[in-house]
Amino acid sequence: MSDLIERLIRPEIRAISAYHVPEAAGLIKMDAMENPYPWPEAAREEWLEVLRRAQVNLYPDPRGSELQAALREAMGIPSEMGLLLGNGSDELIQMLALAVAGPGRTILALEPGFVMYRMIGLFAGLDYIGVPLRTADFSLDLPAVLAAIEERAPALVFIAYPNNPTGNLFETEAIERIIAAAPGLVIVDEAYAPFTDASFVPRLGEWPNLLVMRTVSKMGLAGLRLGYLAGAPALLAEVDKVRLPYNVNVLTQASVTLALRHRARFDEQCRTIREERVTLMAALTALAGVKPFASEANFILIRLPEGRATQVFEALKASGILVKNLDGAHPQLADCLRVTVGRPEENRAFVTALSAAV
Repeated sequence: MSDLIERLIRPEIRAISAYHVPEAAGLIKMDAMENPYPWPEAAREEWLEVLRRAQVNLYPDPRGSELQAALREAMGIPSEMGLLLGNGSDELIQMLALAVAGPGRTILALEPGFVMYRMIGLFAGLDYIGVPLRTADFSLDLPAVLAAIEERAPALVFIAYPNNPTGNLFETEAIERIIAAAPGLVIVDEAYAPFTDASFVPRLGEWPNLLVMRTVSKMGLAGLRLGYLAGAPALLAEVDKVRLPYNVNVLTQASVTLALRHRARFDEQCRTIREERVTLMAALTALAGVKPFASEANFILIRLPEGRATQVFEALKASGILVKNLDGAHPQLADCLRVTVGRPEENRAFVTALSAAV
């Protein structure tokens, strides 16, 4: 078997590990940036009726026309912009990578950042360059990014806004400079849009190479796996050619379309999470030995005393709380954990357990 694997599987694939999702049964789950609140009760019966009527014996609308219309209205996507749907943002990243892949082509992203930019680039056979953020505060090092663009001429530049896993927003002017300097596409990834007022969606069309990518996962629909990409119609028409047929299933299309009609209730949940983020940040700031980083997302990155992150992670898990251990994931994330903002009682339980573990 090992000989077969060595002959058939690309060396760069053999050298990496699969994306790991830890077992969370029986734990307070604060590791994956999910909305902790369920589908609004007031919409539940209507949702079940929609599912009863869903024709799962038939293929879905290949372009999700009704869903696209609902997204345009709910998310303020300019009518002159194209829209492309994906099975989560991951599939959209994959479509982009496949559409531009070629010898010597490069993806550029900021680090520490979302690991799937690098992984999917590797899957597609693209070179990858990660430009480090500034160590002190994870701010964007504009001269370094511009120098990398000048040297490597990347086909794709990904900018998470706010950034994952650091939670911060980069300076608007710096992103503008990057878009203007990039010879390829610049994708502003707004996965955490429900938790910040900053967005490049209203600025679509100002630059021909700007695309904005979002997901409905963080607003409370992570289980439905829907991402969307907005930008110049001619560009998205080319990317659409590598999309697998019927990539967004019937139940997702029907469920998200309904959810967007009840968007006010999901927005209310997100406002509650924003408020809890402020409360959680204050509690973490008051803890000795814990350094929280300012966040515009639904999570907070914290740094612990040197060499303590894994020990504290295990202590939290033993207390019934699962967070994300980032120690070892990137040199700048040494001694760091990331916690999702949960319900008030979950946040209190986390602070209590963290205080005891530190």
